[in-house]
Amino acid sequence: MYGYFYLSVGGSVASVVVKQLYVWRMETAGMIKTERIDRVELMRTFVRIVEAGTLSSAAKQMGTTQATISRRLQSLETLLGVKLILRTTHAMKLTDDGERGYHHARHIIDAWLALEDGLNVKEDDPVGTLRVRAPHAFGQQQLLEPLLQFLSRYPQLSVEWMLNDKTVDFLSDNIDCAIRVGAEVDPATVSVLLAEVPRSMVISPKLLMQYHEITHPEQLSSLPWIALSTFYQRSVSLLHQQNNEPFTVNISPRLSTDSIYVARNAALAGLGVAIVSSWMVEEDIVHGRLVELLPDWHAAPLPVHLVYPWARYYPTRLRKFLALMKDVMPRLAGMKRVDEI
Repeated sequence: MYGYFYLSVGGSVASVVVKQLYVWRMETAGMIKTERIDRVELMRTFVRIVEAGTLSSAAKQMGTTQATISRRLQSLETLLGVKLILRTTHAMKLTDDGERGYHHARHIIDAWLALEDGLNVKEDDPVGTLRVRAPHAFGQQQLLEPLLQFLSRYPQLSVEWMLNDKTVDFLSDNIDCAIRVGAEVDPATVSVLLAEVPRSMVISPKLLMQYHEITHPEQLSSLPWIALSTFYQRSVSLLHQQNNEPFTVNISPRLSTDSIYVARNAALAGLGVAIVSSWMVEEDIVHGRLVELLPDWHAAPLPVHLVYPWARYYPTRLRKFLALMKDVMPRLAGMKRVDEI
């Protein structure tokens, strides 16, 4: 009763050895009722336990109870006839069988997802739920309309649109992908450069009138500042547009914030100088609400990446979203295209 089956996905074949002899013996003995057990779901649960680190975290990510997760793990161990995880009150450790089982299960699940995508998706339309983390500014303003059009185009797709500028932990946060601005690229992930965000150094006209004419970056240290703590805190680095001369300005912020909206509004209120995304203050500059300081000097633009964890297989919904971001991001107001970088 040993069995073999093959999943053919896009020309590649994943050979999966199914351990049936033990299960058959248990079934014939009446010890378990395998017809009620979804083996793929058991493997998914096992993989989620390993990647989440604890049963409780896996239960939270899968939207179920810890008791259910524990029961599924026990069922999988019974089916396979091996101990996969050793658990104590304070720790959890994979056995040798569990280590091998995790890699096999991860491979099987990737192949199964590919099979589901190939059979269930009509005309390559994405289904299921895509979990995306995006920065507050982009997520609330520039990307909302493209997202709504994306959802309208694919009625079987749902998106969890979470706005957060913090570093992403894909496993513990249960995120499929993230849009990151100005962050360092993590070599353990896949990072696709979409565009760059030019930045402007701005001040309110009323505040500027309180100071002598500003003609060189060395005068900037005497001005009050608003720090955008995600990108600069105690100093700012500027570059001359024509001759690429660098200059570092030490600053003493009156206000530090991680919100680009707060920084822009504080600058409008006359609190201090701020360096923010050019697209956000473009109209303020045009209408005279803000003045661009030293336009020949600028802070380096910020790269925008779409980041997601490495995997053998990526579902259609993630591939479609990546294609959307590649198309939309460079065309957003004030963005710099990748081919111009």
